Amino acid sequence: MVQLNLYSAWIGILLGFASGALIGLFFHRTDWMGGYSSPSRRMIRLGHISFFGLAIINFFYALSASTLGLFPATDIASVLFICGAVTMPTICFLTAWKPLFRHAFFIPVLSLIIATLTSLKGVVL
Repeated sequence: MVQLNLYSAWIGILLGFASGALIGLFFHRTDWMGGYSSPSRRMIRLGHISFFGLAIINFFYALSASTLGLFPATDIASVLFICGAVTMPTICFLTAWKPLFRHAFFIPVLSLIIATLTSLKGVVL
């Protein structure tokens, strides 16, 4: 399972670079997506940076689980960290498109909280 977290981490980094390159094509336009401080533009930036942040989390989870030998006690954490890495940027980008999607932020947030608590439980027990 932990290998999936490593793959997820590297894919997240790649998607972070790709989304940054795409966003970078338009950043110079002050009116793009309603201006620099518009909610839509902020959500796009948050989605972009979440690729990198959650890639790092998945990388460190894989490293920690491998080093500490937490398998299979934290397999659910493995899946939930990947779920958070997929759903966080997706919901950010969807919210930039349609603000109603902001109500779905509980999905990645709960996934990441439960994954962290499960990992901590695996380390402590």
